[in-house]
Amino acid sequence: MPFCTQCGHQVGDADVYCATCGRRQSPASASNTPSSQAPRAPVDPLAGLSPRAASVLCYIPTVGWIAAVVVLATRKFKADKLVRFHAFQGLYLFAAWLMVEWVVRPIVLGMPNHFFRIDQILEGVLLLVSVFMMIKTSHDEPYVLPIVGELAQRSAAEQ
Repeated sequence: MPFCTQCGHQVGDADVYCATCGRRQSPASASNTPSSQAPRAPVDPLAGLSPRAASVLCYIPTVGWIAAVVVLATRKFKADKLVRFHAFQGLYLFAAWLMVEWVVRPIVLGMPNHFFRIDQILEGVLLLVSVFMMIKTSHDEPYVLPIVGELAQRSAAEQ
């Protein structure tokens, strides 16, 4: 009779779930002795993600910050300074976009006769810079942006 892979109690040969803990049972993982349960290594969800792809994901406009935070938080890219640089540069580009959205736009909209929309021009420039950086990164050509890139280099150097 097999045992549960979670709690070790006996389960029937045809049981899909353990009656004690409720864990789903697979036929291949059920064994005849509770002592033969070997702990499984955790599965790395980023195992198939290449450094180039991780770097490109950090520059996606408005949502690249999520990929950048994930890249900076994982062990896989902890030692890769180039990927960390791209993650920080992507975060700083997102911060610049937030500054335009939350600071520049309300100022422009608060002015009378706001025919000249500098906030829309800045957003367009930031979009073009993000696309430019995705292209450069996809070709493995490191490019340091003037202000943001210098901050990203300093941030990536610190560990």
